[in-house]
Amino acid sequence: MTSTLAIAFGFSHSLAKLRKAFRSPSPQAARPPIRPPAPPLTGAFFALLNRWVPRPIRQLALVLALVSLGSCARLPAAVPRQIVLKQAWEIESGDRVAGQLVTGSLGDISVRLRGTRLRAPFAGKVELASKGFHCIYFSTPEVPAYLFRYCGVRYPRLGPLAAGEVMGRGQHIQFATLRRQPDGAWAIVEPSDRVLEQSLNHPSPALKF
Repeated sequence: MTSTLAIAFGFSHSLAKLRKAFRSPSPQAARPPIRPPAPPLTGAFFALLNRWVPRPIRQLALVLALVSLGSCARLPAAVPRQIVLKQAWEIESGDRVAGQLVTGSLGDISVRLRGTRLRAPFAGKVELASKGFHCIYFSTPEVPAYLFRYCGVRYPRLGPLAAGEVMGRGQHIQFATLRRQPDGAWAIVEPSDRVLEQSLNHPSPALKF
């Protein structure tokens, strides 16, 4: 009788242990999986990064750098604009005489900026010019029959611009006004002092050409 009770008690005790083991996983099983360490970067500077910068931040910085490089690679190259000009001067902007660079030509107005930024006189578009010394063209739907040329412009900002936005910089700017002819060509005409003034200052809301 005693041995039977002992066997029954032992069986019950073992069954209870098994149930407890299934209900409560061991501490070793509850531990999160060990992630492999981030690959170390080389160099003294990168050694400090590996030591002080957490791995997730390094991974995020790498992803952002790759995305940025991919975006830059997809940017289309700016295509300079070519126009047919009625007047053909013997010496034009971009030519060289006795090895010296010509920065202006007949029909241009020379302006010394003295640090002043060149601004869009209207809401319009800036394009690179195919000829001339650092020349750009500015066009606007407000006066579609005209094209404004600025030469000597450094760091031009291409594409659509709002009135008053910076188009570029320079020390000496050559400004010319071109008008479209019936045959589609362009001719240099008398420059507008008002447009030039608006290019050197913030334009007023109502600008009349």
